[in-house]
Amino acid sequence: MMRPHARRPPAKKRFGQHFLEPVWVNKLVRAIGPRADEDFIEIGAGHGALTWPLAERTRRVTAFEIDEDLAPGLRARAPGNVTVVAGDFLEQVFSDLDLQEFGQVRVAANLPYNVAAPILFRLLDLATRGLRIGDATVMLQREVADRLIAPPGSREYGVLSVLVQHQADVERLLALPPGAFRPSPKVQSAVVRLRFHPPQPPVSDRRVFRGIVQSVFTRRRKTMSNAIRAYGEKATLPAWLDGSRRPETLSVAEFARLADDFAT
Repeated sequence: MMRPHARRPPAKKRFGQHFLEPVWVNKLVRAIGPRADEDFIEIGAGHGALTWPLAERTRRVTAFEIDEDLAPGLRARAPGNVTVVAGDFLEQVFSDLDLQEFGQVRVAANLPYNVAAPILFRLLDLATRGLRIGDATVMLQREVADRLIAPPGSREYGVLSVLVQHQADVERLLALPPGAFRPSPKVQSAVVRLRFHPPQPPVSDRRVFRGIVQSVFTRRRKTMSNAIRAYGEKATLPAWLDGSRRPETLSVAEFARLADDFAT
């Protein structure tokens, strides 16, 4: 199996690049547990530190890399079961046929801190459109991981918590110190696994569901009677929901019920 060259281009701040050290790559691979009959999507291949171990253990890896200085070298060294896609994962256009051709996939990613939430939302969108994602194992800032697993009523509970938990079960796998990366970030990091499932509970209009969640959390310190007006100035709550509650106290199921009331 081909390996990355020892000499590496420096990390680029504009891409939020922090490359994982080899000892932590090994820990991450063990946590992922790839198998020979599986296909992977990797977001942010970097120098290929995780790409190559995945390729050795799986059937196929499709690796996305935004850095135009890294992607050609990755492609030149890639073994036959690795496809390198140059460009921003967030800007990739996936047709319905593209999603079908992927088949069942798992996702692995070392997410830049400034785009972690948008990439997670993109994965949710792709899963809704038909990409069969079994799970996604992602490295991200510890505070973002806290938001992903936060329960209702906690300080960290918010838009990311509700929208992700609606479509995935979230498990924290590893805590990573700054020294796990080069260059070392100024924050703690974590690895979490998202196990995707159909929206639970189902909603009649996903856009309404997302719109309400995003709107009311712009007024998270307000009561729901006030916060719902961020969705529509004349919006009022249904009788079953106590208007004195605050947005962070509503469960995912309650947000789904509220969205269905507004969608009808």
